[in-house]
Parts: sequence; structure tokens; C-alpha cells
Amino acid sequence: MSRRLEGQTAWIGGAGSGIGAAVARLFAAEGARVALADVRTAAGKQVEAEIAAAGGMAMFSTCDVGRENDVRAAVDQAAERFGGLRIVVNCAGVVHVGPLHELDEDDWDHVMGVNLKSIFFSFKHAWNYLRENPQSYMVNVGSISSFVGQAATPAYTASKHAVLGLSRSIALDYAAAGLRCNCVCPGITDTPMLREHLGKTGDADLALLKRLHRVPLGRALVPLDVARAVLYLSCEDSAGVTGTSLVVDGGYLAAAEWE
Repeated sequence: MSRRLEGQTAWIGGAGSGIGAAVARLFAAEGARVALADVRTAAGKQVEAEIAAAGGMAMFSTCDVGRENDVRAAVDQAAERFGGLRIVVNCAGVVHVGPLHELDEDDWDHVMGVNLKSIFFSFKHAWNYLRENPQSYMVNVGSISSFVGQAATPAYTASKHAVLGLSRSIALDYAAAGLRCNCVCPGITDTPMLREHLGKTGDADLALLKRLHRVPLGRALVPLDVARAVLYLSCEDSAGVTGTSLVVDGGYLAAAEWE
């Protein structure tokens, strides 16, 4: 490893599984002290233990990223434990499947809280720590649904469009203070959330195979594919890049037809 994040501290929301866990492991291998936040305590502690066993530095906080007090506490604990904060990565995400007219208000609010409001909370409470660095970084995980619609997921699609817009807004408003904010937009990624989503079809493997016919590379992404893009945007390898999106989708959005 190149140790590109040596001595830096990163707070990672949604670090208990999937993309967030992959980001945490990769950042720790690159020398970062990683603060893991997730509502799933057992999963988060397992990632923490894996990082420690590999020689990295990690701490876990149980945190519902849709609740401001939880996020405030998790961010403050990270900064106190590791002596500041330089990188914030928002990976937490949920999806609700169903037509818009059947959504309850609570369903809508839950998706927006985890996918979107969490970014507001993490930035609000991390900013006083981030601003102490000559350069600091925020990376938010959007989706190909930040650009296009997706059937039967109206709240998710709306939230991911908003994630990209909010990332651009943060980039513009805080660039003069040395913060770069960008959005990584994954395509079909084999995560527990995807498996749960596809499982509602009755045959997750078959549903995934059908989806992959629309992907030029012909395979699902793995979380590490996305984590590497997050790493690029969380260090000076990407100096000069802010307010933009990095699509990691195996070519999904490249063309309407490709076969």
C-alpha cells in the first residue's frame, strides 16, 4: 500500500457493511485512523475488529445517521479520540421498493433521513474540525440513480438526485476554506442492501443476472471497486477536483444500447 492517508482521520457513515465497510478497510490500510458509524452495532464492531487485527486503527460508534444527536456524538467522539478530523465519507443508504402512492410518510422520511439528511448532519458537525486542515475532504455516495430514474424506487431515486446536488452545493460554498466535496455514483454493486432489494423478487441471483445484461462489463461491482474511487477523492491524488461526480458503473450509463 502507498499509505496515502498516513496520519489522517476519516469519519465514515454506514461503515458496518457493503461500500462503507470496504472504504473503512481500504482507508485503514492506507494509514488512516478510521471512525466507523453505523446503526448496526454487531456489524460495525466486526469491521472494527477486522481492521485492528490487520494492524489498523479504528473505533466504532453506534449511530443512526438520520438522527442529529447520534451524528453529533459520533463525530465528536472521533475527533476527540484521534485528535481532529480531515475526511468525511457518507456511505449509509436504504431503499424502499414500491409505487409512490403506496408509500407511507414514515417510509419517505426514513429514506430521506438515511440517504440525504445524514449528509447535512455529518457536515454540520464535522465542519469545525475539517476547517482546521489546509485541505479537507468530503465524499458522498450517490448512485446511477443520481442521474436516471429507477422503477418502483421513487424515494430512493429522489434522495440520490439530491445527494449529488447537495455535494455540489457544499463544494461551492466551502472551496475557499480548502474543502473539496465530491460524489461517487456506483452502479450495480453486490452489497447486502442490493441483495435485500433483489430478494423481494423471490430469486435474488436470477434478478441480478437479468440486471447485468444491461452492464457492458457484464459483472456486478464489488464494494472495493467503489472504495477505490472514494479513496481517490479523499486525498491529493484528485487535487483540483471538486463539485463533481465520479460514476463507477461498469459502463451502465454510457449508452442506451450497447450490444
